[in-house]
Amino acid sequence: MSTPQVYGDISPRTAAHAVVKMLTRGLPVLVLEKFGQTYVMPNNVTKVAKFRRYNALPLALTPLVEGVTPAGKKAFVTDVTATLEQYGDFIPWSDVIGDTHEDPYLQQVTDILGEQAAQTVETLRWNVIKAGTNVFYANGSARTDVNTPVTLDLQRRITRALKRQNAKLVTTQVASTPNFRTEPIEAAFIALCHTDCETDIRNMDGFINTKQYGTVTPYQNEIGSVEDVRYLRSTIFTAFADAGGLTSTMVSTTGTNADVYPILYISQDAYAIVPLKGKDSLSIMIVNPKAVIGDPLAQKGTAGWKTMQTTVILNDLWLVRGEVAATN
Repeated sequence: MSTPQVYGDISPRTAAHAVVKMLTRGLPVLVLEKFGQTYVMPNNVTKVAKFRRYNALPLALTPLVEGVTPAGKKAFVTDVTATLEQYGDFIPWSDVIGDTHEDPYLQQVTDILGEQAAQTVETLRWNVIKAGTNVFYANGSARTDVNTPVTLDLQRRITRALKRQNAKLVTTQVASTPNFRTEPIEAAFIALCHTDCETDIRNMDGFINTKQYGTVTPYQNEIGSVEDVRYLRSTIFTAFADAGGLTSTMVSTTGTNADVYPILYISQDAYAIVPLKGKDSLSIMIVNPKAVIGDPLAQKGTAGWKTMQTTVILNDLWLVRGEVAATN
């Protein structure tokens, strides 16, 4: 086991009044679970989930001949598999912290572990779906060319490509409950982007602020909409540092080449999320100090989390990555 955190690691606030209320932490908003198709893997089956699609048949455009049976068609299927992986982390702590420290230590540790777990899962999901092969560039023909921001023209090229593949507007979301219940939403393609892209999105022709939505309820982190796309932001949706073309006006990590920001344009059922055991898919576990072999004086406790999940792209053509720069 790792060395436990001890009293001296978190020294008391001597020579000053100890404020009970702790400082808040800046947290990103989590959104990917809302728009993925969700299948909850039951216990005691397998680590592999298999999604199956029966492919559309070619059109029957040849007239039938009277009295002659046509050849007929075979049904073909496409299987997409996803393998569950386990993730977790913990903090070891000493009994002295729990017994004597002025801070509500265990409560704070539980909070930061829960936040770490949620952001870890969101990042893992983002890394999967941003790796799709369907990509459009703000300018040029490769990531190394990109040094211009998102535009209405780029969005229209992307939505045209989605519609050509019969991709459907997103009409349902997973509710914010442990039961993965779906609920209806206003139909639109959903675009996910980093907060650095917000100014450029607001400058797009036809941008509608969430204040003008009327009866439509915006998401907590929604920027607004342009035509049939609703834009949501999160700091988890990070850029490819210095991956673009030369620039003096775009955000750049080193000041030479533009950082390239992926904006994911999502349609209904473009990707799937597979947690294990539904409401128990992420567990926070507290072990209080207890006299056992290896710790006879009950000096060590732990707080940790564990989850088993995976994410998979179901149809690459229903998920588009637009690669753009962001204006300084």
